[in-house]
Amino acid sequence: MADTVQEFVFNLTFPFTRTLGTTLSTFSSALAQGQIIGVRTGGRVIAPPLEYDPDTAADSGNDWVRVGPKGTVSTWTWVPEPTNLHPLDHAFGFAFITLDGADTPMLHLVDAGSESAMAAGMRVEAKFKAPADCVGRIDDIIAFVPAADPSPSEGAGEPFVAPEENDITEMDAFCDLQYVDNASPTTIMWAKALMEGRIIGQKCPQCDRTIVGPRGMCSVCAIELDESHIVEVPGRGVVSNFTIVTPTPYPGQTETEPFARCSILLDGADAVIAQQEILDVPVSEIRVGIHVEVVWAPENERSAADIDNRSRGSGGDIIVGWRTTGEPDEPAARYLDRMM
Repeated sequence: MADTVQEFVFNLTFPFTRTLGTTLSTFSSALAQGQIIGVRTGGRVIAPPLEYDPDTAADSGNDWVRVGPKGTVSTWTWVPEPTNLHPLDHAFGFAFITLDGADTPMLHLVDAGSESAMAAGMRVEAKFKAPADCVGRIDDIIAFVPAADPSPSEGAGEPFVAPEENDITEMDAFCDLQYVDNASPTTIMWAKALMEGRIIGQKCPQCDRTIVGPRGMCSVCAIELDESHIVEVPGRGVVSNFTIVTPTPYPGQTETEPFARCSILLDGADAVIAQQEILDVPVSEIRVGIHVEVVWAPENERSAADIDNRSRGSGGDIIVGWRTTGEPDEPAARYLDRMM
């Protein structure tokens, strides 16, 4: 089946905001103005500045020092094929760079054009974004590039006078983790059946329970289940429980009004499928005991691309949702005390 994914990529992305504290807020505020600074502590200049002396753990203080924008590469490594998480879309180097006026190296990019242009001892200089685009993040420095003039940086090592109140005290950041996984045999069976308009489960020969969404084992007996234990279940069932989500603002959010996600116990099954959407029913009218039936996407619009090993019971872009059948609500004894 061409549309069944054999390998899939899972992205975990979320934003967060952190407060910077005195040291990092001073560094970020200076960076936004196109100035790199360090802090003098323990007889040396640490750049970028740390809140503590790494040798003694003492407070580094606020003896700020101008450093750079030129520096010297001490060690480096080359990235020939950047990924989507790298800051440049072409080959570049990561390098330890000791900025003029500093005694410790900082890690940053070197955009040298080719690996052959990289060398320990090479002189580089910071290439900043346009002033209007600088926001106090380390990537305000696009990269370091080979220095046109290898002479020392003007003003490096001189004191830097920080304002009484820094302009930048918080920073928005994003966590972006990417997992590449191979679809398990049970995930492939589930997706293949859905593409054919069938809902399947596995029936345990020991406890006689039917678990919808093949898992390769019985959740109760912990025994292995295989293709010989596959059973087909009807696309009809009852809402066993639900939760109403009231959206709060976050980047990328598409939902703006409260919505419900329901668990459904299908006829003939002993385990519910979760995170299902009930169609054409106001959130205020969702309740347990409602009889529902599956609504399939048209065959030519079905895709299993969003079905992975973590989405057991998910209908991807194959199951549009569930609609009510109009039957009387089911008594609680029918759907209580069921498994996921």
